Amino acid sequence: MVRNPTDSPLTERAHHLLQVLVKQYIDDGQPVGSKALAKACGLDLSAATIRNIMADLESLGFLRAPHTSAGRVPTVRGYRLFVDSLISVQDPERIPISMLQEQISKQTDTQHLLSSVSEFLSGLTSLAGIVTLPRLKHVEVTQLEFLPLSENRVLAILVMNGHDVQNRILQMPRAFGTEELQRIANYLNAHFAGKEISQVRREVLKDLRETHARMDRLMRDAVSMAESVFSDECGDDGYVMVGQTKLMDFEELSNVDKLRQLFEAFSQKRDILQLLDQCMQAGGVQIFIGEESGYRALDDCSVVTSTYTVDGQPVGVLGVIGPTRMAYDKVIPVVDITAKILGAALNSRH
Repeated sequence: MVRNPTDSPLTERAHHLLQVLVKQYIDDGQPVGSKALAKACGLDLSAATIRNIMADLESLGFLRAPHTSAGRVPTVRGYRLFVDSLISVQDPERIPISMLQEQISKQTDTQHLLSSVSEFLSGLTSLAGIVTLPRLKHVEVTQLEFLPLSENRVLAILVMNGHDVQNRILQMPRAFGTEELQRIANYLNAHFAGKEISQVRREVLKDLRETHARMDRLMRDAVSMAESVFSDECGDDGYVMVGQTKLMDFEELSNVDKLRQLFEAFSQKRDILQLLDQCMQAGGVQIFIGEESGYRALDDCSVVTSTYTVDGQPVGVLGVIGPTRMAYDKVIPVVDITAKILGAALNSRH
């Protein structure tokens, strides 16, 4: 996460060399040697002096030497110092804000809106874009519709607050026909329309379960389906992710075992959601580099996030996930500005 820069044991010259080395490594992905650093740093220093400074940076834990090269690469601590106190963030005016605003204006419901934002983040950064569903204080059920799918699955279309639409695929114990689902939808809409989801979970479903034994088959099926739609684990705290496969293009993430762990984390969602919840609680821009996230699957990744707000209150998190060797100076403002634009769009709809 972002931390306030603290007193560093490095001299101004060492700071500069570290900054140049990290930038160069981010650009080409190759370990940086003393000769290359001497050419790039713009300082009148001998190769021997630079080697000594690099050795000091390594002993302090800011650099490490890969086994296959005499050059150096940044450690998590090196990236952290770079991000906190050395970075020069890209001019926000270079971000195609109008393109994002145009994409957002075309979306009629929240789920498509978030998908569009996630695609924008991924497309602009060439990383995985992620956006959590907004956690609004007041979420009122407007309408429910169901469509039959194959293999005992049902598509639930949930309209909330008059305009927000979420689609959820429910795995049911048996197959349902179109007419049967219409009767169930009519029953649930009669009971739930105009009520807040929290009330539906806490009171309505509880009352219905208590009278379950006296219900006919239609009512029992309706309650079973409603429990699936309104379960605490479903929807409200989920996220939309786009561009996961782009991470396979980075050599440092191409190891099969690393990719398997990473994609399992994406699939299971639990660890990712816990990390995003930390970002939500902290607010603003947050950056986790490597093992700072606390999740082994993300040890070779960095996560850059920002909260987006409705009525001045943070309701969700968006950001990108990529290798630690990412262009932080470009990624940070993209994430920050995208969060502001998404918040503004949601505010205008509420």
